[in-house]
Amino acid sequence: MPTSLDYDLSQKNKKTLDFIEDITTHADEIQKKVLAEILNRNANVEYLQRHGLNGHTDSETFKKLLPIITYEDIQNDINLIANGDTSPILTSNPISNFLTSSGTSGGERKLMPATEEEFGRRYLLYSYLMPIMSQFIPDLEKGKGMYLMFIKNESKTPGGIKASPVLTNYYKSSHFLNRPYDPYTNFTSPNETVLCLDSYQSMYSQLLCGLIQNNEVLRVGAVFASGLIRAIRFLEKNWRLLCNDIRTGTLDLLITDDSVREAVMKILKPNKNLADFVEGECNKGSWQGIITRLWPNTKYVDVIVTGTMSQYIPTLDYYSNGLPLVCTMYASSECYFGVNLNPLSKPCHVSYTLIPTMCYYEFLPVNRSNCEVNGSIPPSTTKSLGEKKYQEVVDLVDVKLGQEYELVVTTYAGLYRYKVGDVLKVTGFKNKAPQFSFVCRKNVVLSIESDKTDEVELQNAMKNAVTHLAPFEADVAEYTSYADTTTIPGHYVLYWELNLKGSTKIPHSVYEDCCLTIEESLNSVYRQGRVSDKSIGPLEIKIVEQGTFDKLMDYAINLGASINQYKTPRCVKFAPMVELLESRVMAKYFSPKCPKWVPGHKKWNNE
Repeated sequence: MPTSLDYDLSQKNKKTLDFIEDITTHADEIQKKVLAEILNRNANVEYLQRHGLNGHTDSETFKKLLPIITYEDIQNDINLIANGDTSPILTSNPISNFLTSSGTSGGERKLMPATEEEFGRRYLLYSYLMPIMSQFIPDLEKGKGMYLMFIKNESKTPGGIKASPVLTNYYKSSHFLNRPYDPYTNFTSPNETVLCLDSYQSMYSQLLCGLIQNNEVLRVGAVFASGLIRAIRFLEKNWRLLCNDIRTGTLDLLITDDSVREAVMKILKPNKNLADFVEGECNKGSWQGIITRLWPNTKYVDVIVTGTMSQYIPTLDYYSNGLPLVCTMYASSECYFGVNLNPLSKPCHVSYTLIPTMCYYEFLPVNRSNCEVNGSIPPSTTKSLGEKKYQEVVDLVDVKLGQEYELVVTTYAGLYRYKVGDVLKVTGFKNKAPQFSFVCRKNVVLSIESDKTDEVELQNAMKNAVTHLAPFEADVAEYTSYADTTTIPGHYVLYWELNLKGSTKIPHSVYEDCCLTIEESLNSVYRQGRVSDKSIGPLEIKIVEQGTFDKLMDYAINLGASINQYKTPRCVKFAPMVELLESRVMAKYFSPKCPKWVPGHKKWNNE
């Protein structure tokens, strides 16, 4: 029989869904109001004054006077704020935090300005997710979510402003830690286990709490697909210790964080039957369906499986027995953008409806000719995303079905006509608001998790590495790369075809030095993934036979590439091309140790 709580929740959900209906119906008017509000409240900031806006709030003047920009265009302004300048440079409200973007600039994380008001707006978007989900899967409020949530190191700028990844900022905020009771934010992980910086202790304690409450779990999730798979592999290695804790009601001595121990012990009680059950499932020969076996009431898996994360879909299907893989929202360090109104759609059909109240949106049409996107199209030409042609910018309600665009945003937190770097495709409309599928990140060639390596960075790393070959009269004739996610964690692979002029054999240690030099040359996000987060495995160099890259070109030409335009792809994703390279591998070498990475280290000034 329905209770008053059921009625209240139903009414709350209806209110949220009605709100989404309203703002998507009036998207054009709302966008004009959002722009006017942003420009009004920031009329006196130095950046807008510099471009002569002088209090104008209409979109025509705004677009005429303000340029479309990238991070490099405002990096000096960001550095001034980071170094302690409190004048209104980008926004009239004080910059309370910097959110460190996983995109990089000069090898360092980008710093995205954030204000206290902006955090409330972002948190509001989270409140839309479960009312949407409950339309498709009922009774989610009657159980818990086992979400694996982790924080990363925070740092401070010379001016004393905190800088951290967006999710670290969210998990440490009062919005998350002091959230009022809500059946939709009822998680198995105590806050203390989420806030633990030690990745082993955090993972262990969160999995333990999830197992203790296994029958209450209705949904399982992590931010990235790779993170959930890493958790399953962690469970594979440590289930015996976890079972012992459950059986005895004691917490393993490797968990030394006092706050974590205290939080876990509040729910850990001796349970022989549960320990026997977990042991029986984990001791079976196969781990297929392990999620549904250990958490039998799970309805879906909540992870990002679009973009580069799509490479993990087969593994997640294996572990979950084909449960729905749900991508709930589209967000970045710059701003939170949209929600998935059809959450049970297959990953290849995921579309996000952009919420008109979040920021002011503009779109640069993108013309791409047969370039590879997420490995779905053979790289039959050499046109890259760096060779896009842009047409006139269009507003949110003016985008065309089937067209691809690069996203440009103006935010409440001080970004004006900023290119986010995402390429999106219009797949439909919710009333007047467009729905987009994520196509790819602009210029990114390699990515395992939150790392993003572009072609220029990879080329510079290669230049540094090949110096080790010079004493042996050798160099690299051709190379390409591949993000190998068949290993856990995934790792970068470089295929090298050598040009050997000398007769001295090159020792294994030299190739290992090449691996490490490449890793040392990559950005801090990659190195943090290797050293601290353990989300990326050691880089691998594979030496291929002479003539391999000629065969790669022949293959591309047979698929329709122009022989006149062909150039070696610096990253391969198309399975037959990877197979061709693998069939000609003669030797393999791995980085012998982790690269250098200093927590919290930043270059704040342009050098």
